[in-house]
Amino acid sequence: MTTKPLSGVTPELSDLLTPAQKENLRSAVEKIVTLGAKVGVSPDEMIEMLKSGLTVRELLQYLGASTGEVA
Repeated sequence: MTTKPLSGVTPELSDLLTPAQKENLRSAVEKIVTLGAKVGVSPDEMIEMLKSGLTVRELLQYLGASTGEVA
């Protein structure tokens, strides 16, 4: 399987992750992006929300509340 580099992950951090951890991270990000798309939030908007201080947990709660799903 060919994988693309993890966007936003520094080379130093990427070097610390095992291939399985990298795949788990990639899968988790894909799921979050899919959930965001269901409620009309783009990946760029989610990045801006995180940069402005929202935690990943809060982002997931927001997306879950917007879809009626439990996050």
